[in-house]
Amino acid sequence: MTRFRLDGRGRVDRRTAINFTFDGRSYTGCGGDTLASALLANGVHLVGRSFKYHRPRGILGAGADEPNALVGVRRDAARYVPNLLATQIELYEGLDAVSQNRSPSLERDRMGVNDRFGRFLPAGFYYKTFIWPKGAWDKLYEPKIRAAAGLGIAPDAPDPDRYT
Repeated sequence: MTRFRLDGRGRVDRRTAINFTFDGRSYTGCGGDTLASALLANGVHLVGRSFKYHRPRGILGAGADEPNALVGVRRDAARYVPNLLATQIELYEGLDAVSQNRSPSLERDRMGVNDRFGRFLPAGFYYKTFIWPKGAWDKLYEPKIRAAAGLGIAPDAPDPDRYT
């Protein structure tokens, strides 16, 4: 865990170990870590994929200006929050974070093939290309394009929490 940390630097409590998971893999961080700093300390550099071409993305910023590290945090099937910045999530015991905009995994994203065909996919090409047959847009083309465009997916289950 400490091979990417500077000794005696930072504002983390190195005496407090916090266990968390990212994409199903277990890691350990320190008290005061953000998810982003804990992932970097554990040698995890790939945290997401770009929207259109699905190019690999790592952590670039240190706060609210982070453009790449959008993750989802889940407690159970109904308690899933998508599109959170890894640089703004304070690490806590049992945190379960998942990357977004990839299928089936970050390392082997099928949509990464878009990068090779990027010059043939100019902005808005789908509005001209996928207009025929007319009925196919709503049922076939649009759902696939939206799924590939990629932000997090909202939970399907009703919200089980009570708000007063």
